Amino acid sequence: MDTRKKEAQLRKGVLEVCILSLLKDKEMYTSDLLEALKEARLLVVEGTIYPLLSRLKNEGLLSYRWEESVAGPPRKYFRLTEDGKSVQQALTTSWEELSASVNQLLK
Repeated sequence: MDTRKKEAQLRKGVLEVCILSLLKDKEMYTSDLLEALKEARLLVVEGTIYPLLSRLKNEGLLSYRWEESVAGPPRKYFRLTEDGKSVQQALTTSWEELSASVNQLLK
């Protein structure tokens, strides 16, 4: 049985909390978010992250600012809103509890 689809679904499920956590202390450009996720071995393509960032912005969890770039078009830097900070903290707590439970069952 090919488990790649199931693994992709697991990754998608935690992507939101990962992005919110990356933005909890600083604003980031989309390419920086993708690189940080790649370094954490959560391989994500641009076609996945842009709709998610847009949805999080529409939910009021993210805001952004434009910055001119010397090497191309302006860049959009994302940061958490106050609501985003609250959601990030709540999701982190939920993740810690869930992962502890799953890890206990996997042993």
